[in-house]
Amino acid sequence: MTEQNTSADTLIRLSAAQLSEKLRAGEVTAVEVTQAYLDRIAAVDGQVNAFLHVNAGEALAVAAEVDAIRAAGGAEAEALHQLAGVPIAVKDLIVTIGQPTTAGSKILEGWHSPYDATVVERLRAAKMPILGKTNLDEFAMGSSTEHSAYGPTRNPWDLDRIPGGSGGGSAAAVAAFEAPLALGTDTGGSIRQPGAVTGTVGVKPTYGSVSRYGAIAMASSLDQIGPVTRTVLDSALLHQVIGGHDPRDSTSLPEPLEDLVAAAKTGNVEGLRIGIIKELHGEGYQAGVENRFNDALELLKEAGAEIVEVSCPNFQYALGAYYLIMPSEASSNLAKFDGVRYGLRVLPEDGPMTIERVMGATRAAGFGDEVKRRIILGTYALSAGYYDAYYGSAQKVRTLVQRDFEAAFAQADVLISPTAPTTAFPLGEKLDDPLAMYLNDVATIPANLAGVPGLSLPGGLADEDGLPVGIQLLAPAREDARLYRVGAVLESLLEAKWGGPLLAQAPDLAAAAAETLETQEAK
Repeated sequence: MTEQNTSADTLIRLSAAQLSEKLRAGEVTAVEVTQAYLDRIAAVDGQVNAFLHVNAGEALAVAAEVDAIRAAGGAEAEALHQLAGVPIAVKDLIVTIGQPTTAGSKILEGWHSPYDATVVERLRAAKMPILGKTNLDEFAMGSSTEHSAYGPTRNPWDLDRIPGGSGGGSAAAVAAFEAPLALGTDTGGSIRQPGAVTGTVGVKPTYGSVSRYGAIAMASSLDQIGPVTRTVLDSALLHQVIGGHDPRDSTSLPEPLEDLVAAAKTGNVEGLRIGIIKELHGEGYQAGVENRFNDALELLKEAGAEIVEVSCPNFQYALGAYYLIMPSEASSNLAKFDGVRYGLRVLPEDGPMTIERVMGATRAAGFGDEVKRRIILGTYALSAGYYDAYYGSAQKVRTLVQRDFEAAFAQADVLISPTAPTTAFPLGEKLDDPLAMYLNDVATIPANLAGVPGLSLPGGLADEDGLPVGIQLLAPAREDARLYRVGAVLESLLEAKWGGPLLAQAPDLAAAAAETLETQEAK
């Protein structure tokens, strides 16, 4: 390996905060950093399939602009955002000018949005080069990124396993060192669960604290955009960029964000009450997941935190309630994909050319099986005679879950649980068993029903399979800073125990790709 390649390999393994320091100190240029990531994508994404579209030209142009401003100095250089020149990937559910937005579906194949999502506008304002759009389960419906119309994404730790979902593309891109930062969306755990199984950090902010304007809606009362990163500090930095009030989002909270970056640098949990959720660990959780969870509790206890057990009895009904509320809202939100206004249009082969028949032919060809399943379920739950029995009852359970959180937070400052009950399972293992797939979200769904913030960070490797385990932290609504405070401390305690970041133990995909290429050439 040449000195130049060694330098590029070192760059892509730095955190976003470390890259920012080097960029501002003039030790490296934004073009060098962006090109290093583009080269990495070219080298390994054929194995991972994290990206649906790579945005090389625009990304390099933004990087060159940042370099020019820094070289000129003066007020404009001083005004550059801390993350200016640090590249980022964006989940392909978030609309962007100049790049396709497909939502992982054939029904939007090749579609270009005429406007940017608010979070994308804020990335552009911070002059962060956008590397491209990442893969996902179609319309964010899935827990494994196997339901994408453009093929599954693979877990960089084991290419025969899933990277979580629906945002497996963003998590895999960050875990495979194809991007230092990414954006995801979390409706029932689609940022946190992929984070858990790929050894990355994923944050679902308080509902309404990050604008949803420009995120293609699945379930409007549950969806939330959030950061996907390698460190807790990086998540705080990115969250600070994208968060805050947006008048174009009717659910946007009016108050500004707290200083999340300062919270991530606090470094103290002494005297903090951390509640173990009785219903979110134990039976049904993989032994290796439980072991790493218990390790995290011991470290927090040694750091001065008080560990208490809390009970949230209605969490046992959260999964069922979610899978009535979410499909109901999805069936309404996806009604606009009708083959008339935009996107795919398929004409019926014979018979009268009516709007209804065009719509039927378009949806049959454009939607995958999981999307069709959820539309049918949601339409049924909202139908006359069943609304109160299903959707209405699910909303009552949602209220009970919110009350459980209120009672738990009266006893503890932060709640803790495993993020997912198991490590990454093999590709295809649960593809034909929707219920088994849905159970992956059992620990993450309550936060979406209640609108509270959640953070998943790497908790170590499971004893059975050597794959990443995630630890989930939950805080009251609007208390995202509290998550970053506790998360950063736990991260530092764990890394001290491991001797460095968990991702340093991940397989070398570039070496594997080179070995495969050499074998093919030899043949």
